[in-house]
Amino acid sequence: MLNAKLKLPAKRQRVSAFSLQPSAFASSAFTLIEMLTVISVLGILAALTVPALKNLGKSNAAISASRQMLDAAGHARQLAIANRTTVYMVFVPTNFWVNINWWQRLNADPKIGTAALNLCDRQLSGYTFVAYGAAGDQPGRHAWHYLEPWQALPDGTFIAQWKFGPRNSTNTVVNQATSVSYPVRGFDTAQTPFPTETFPPGISTAMLPSFPYIAFNYLGQLTSGQDEYIPLAQGSVLPARDANKALQVGLPSVSSPSVLETPPGNSLKAFNLVHIDWLTGRAVLEYQKVQ
Repeated sequence: MLNAKLKLPAKRQRVSAFSLQPSAFASSAFTLIEMLTVISVLGILAALTVPALKNLGKSNAAISASRQMLDAAGHARQLAIANRTTVYMVFVPTNFWVNINWWQRLNADPKIGTAALNLCDRQLSGYTFVAYGAAGDQPGRHAWHYLEPWQALPDGTFIAQWKFGPRNSTNTVVNQATSVSYPVRGFDTAQTPFPTETFPPGISTAMLPSFPYIAFNYLGQLTSGQDEYIPLAQGSVLPARDANKALQVGLPSVSSPSVLETPPGNSLKAFNLVHIDWLTGRAVLEYQKVQ
């Protein structure tokens, strides 16, 4: 027993990283060809998805514009009922400064002139709610009242320019999926205060240009006695500017905005058409209604 040799534990060998076989690293790495293949696949996927994402953004803008217009028409109806008066939903046309005499007098008041100038960027997309007579007016002495500040549809959307034509002009919007067609007339027009309910010295309502509108009476019905259709378009409305990027106003011969529907004619084909029933004053979105 005493002479028995004690067995010492075997000496542990230290394994250095440098002692590993090179093949251990080679098996976990990518070759240049594999990396180039992955990059190529990612490039193809990006090329396919970016246009789809852009179209998704446009689609979301169109849906937002449709929802906003539905809500705005409903709000105008509720204002008319609540105030027991006629409420005009007034829109911003192009070249509302064609009456040079009116425009020059308007700019005599810097505050009102600035308010009008700011609406140049809201041509075809801006709107507000105006009433002739409201609670608090003295009997027989009604006045114009702005019930809300000016608002605008989302960027990239606007009311189709042809809707701002004469009332007796008609365009037919067709739902190609169902072959249902809708006769869309131009807006009614009236001399309403613009761009605020007050006028600078020397300006009267009779001097104002006529502005496009739809109106609801105290029962919430359309005053026109006819159904109203408001076609929405996707694209851009770019006000005319000079070489210094300043807005061109007071020059009707050269100040027309650049209106571009993208894709062309989408207000007549792939459309979002707001339909307001004249008797009930309620608005629906036609393309959802007929599907």
